Amino acid sequence: MAATLRMQSDWSRALSRDEGEAWLSCCSPGKPTLYGSVTRRGLSSDGVPDIVASEGFVVGEVTKKSILISCPHENVSTKFLAPYTSFCRIHQKSITCLDISSGGGLGVSTSTDGTMKIWQAANGEIRRLLEGHVYDVNCCRFFPSGLVVLSGGMDAQLKIWSAEDASCVVTFKGHKGGILDTAIVDRGRNVLSCSRDGTARLWDCGKSACLGVIADCGSPVNGIAVGAADNSLNLGTPEKPPSDREVGTEGKILLLAREDKKLQGVGLQSRQPVFHFIGSDAFNCCTFLSSTYILAGTQDGNIYQLDVRNMNAPIQVIHRSGAPVLSLLSYQDGFIASQGN
Repeated sequence: MAATLRMQSDWSRALSRDEGEAWLSCCSPGKPTLYGSVTRRGLSSDGVPDIVASEGFVVGEVTKKSILISCPHENVSTKFLAPYTSFCRIHQKSITCLDISSGGGLGVSTSTDGTMKIWQAANGEIRRLLEGHVYDVNCCRFFPSGLVVLSGGMDAQLKIWSAEDASCVVTFKGHKGGILDTAIVDRGRNVLSCSRDGTARLWDCGKSACLGVIADCGSPVNGIAVGAADNSLNLGTPEKPPSDREVGTEGKILLLAREDKKLQGVGLQSRQPVFHFIGSDAFNCCTFLSSTYILAGTQDGNIYQLDVRNMNAPIQVIHRSGAPVLSLLSYQDGFIASQGN
């Protein structure tokens, strides 16, 4: 398990002044945490901040938007990137979920302040307030068109919204507990949801109806992801022919990140289990890297990379800290992970 080098979250603001300071910490499992600081002493002749570190830390490459910090004692280094821009007025409290439209023009986000909002991705200008859920909204995502939003809340309702006028065009009811995550099948004629009630359900947007329970796990399902299955997998056969309202489910597999430490794969059309993998703690999230490789993150900070063709052992387990892994996103040749620290 590697050491983790951290800087306080507002470091870029602290170092943007003529003189500023930000705190550092280097944490290695089983060892005392090393603490230090970096200080800005002004600007160099080419306009780059002149930054020095306290004893035990070394400042490497510095640009106007990044700082490379090393801790030689633990043989670890981290590049800290300043935000491209910050939007501070969209929500008043912590943001719990967000998504960006396929064209990149709009963002949608939910917060512990009880609101869900659509905003301009370029400048953070609020465009729409989406009101209709009772209690907290847990998840939100754009449809591929970028004109429609899917959301799920603690009121056990799944809703579809117009991004153009903020109207709620469809409400799905059927879950017995709060909805924790959603997924969209292909272009969005069908959508998926998972819940604290332990089920994952497939919905028909046109008829506002549930097409079936894909899985009933007996334990809360914290996250889901849908993707094309590797050709070598046996996805099972449906017990009865699927409805003609079921579109795009053939050849797909649904990943279920479960509270009972299980990562499960289910044939989306067949409703048949394909694999189980038992992790070190509750699974919070999962995603596809390809039709062959998947990722899943746990409450105790592990990120598992797995091959769906052989689920007996992970390809690798990444552990940067003991903080919960909250979300995973495939990006270029790698992935982005968020943790609760």
